[in-house]
Amino acid sequence: MLAAAAVFPSPVACMLLRGLFGYKIGKRVRIGFSIIDAAECEIGNDVSIGHFNIFTGIRGLSVGEHTRIGVLNIFRGGDEIRIGRYCDILRLNEINSIPEPDIINIANPRFLMGDGSMMGASHKIDFTDRVEFGKRVILGGRNSSIWTHNRQATSPVTIGDFSYVGSEIRIAPGGAIPAKCIVGIGSVITKRFDNENRLIAGVPAAEVKELNEEGRFLTERKTRNDLPDDI
Repeated sequence: MLAAAAVFPSPVACMLLRGLFGYKIGKRVRIGFSIIDAAECEIGNDVSIGHFNIFTGIRGLSVGEHTRIGVLNIFRGGDEIRIGRYCDILRLNEINSIPEPDIINIANPRFLMGDGSMMGASHKIDFTDRVEFGKRVILGGRNSSIWTHNRQATSPVTIGDFSYVGSEIRIAPGGAIPAKCIVGIGSVITKRFDNENRLIAGVPAAEVKELNEEGRFLTERKTRNDLPDDI
């Protein structure tokens, strides 16, 4: 039935998702040919979801107002996927939580994307344990990957407010990037960093230097022209 709802024009699809499945969908929401399968779902006003996205096996899904989700993205599994206000997720991203992982610890499978954050193309995020982006985080370019599990254990990953993560980045379980940092192209994050306003780069990554004025401009600039001043 969810697949059937996806083929209808957006106003009809929204009506069916509200009436048949109890989803809370705001005003002026546009949903393309996409499947949304969640036990609970709340979508804010003025959200745009493009064609050929799949949301499946999610216990709780929420998408904040004015968020834009492009095409051909996969969101799968977990206790919660929460995408904040004024976020952008472009295309071909895979955001996945392993169901019933064979691990020795207790995991917290949640993907939380802060207000005003942005994700580029072809990134892979494993949130078998918690992955959290602060506000106005940029996961830019393409082909980065974030992992929260190894063979028998998990550990969460966090990226602080206003940080910019470049292309081809790898973040291992337990990795943490502080607020207002830039992570250079091709870096491999294998540990928790603590100091803000730093350029982090290398394999394995290390603090290179404190950000100069140009670097701070990159982290402080708004991610969208219509971003409210309170984000």
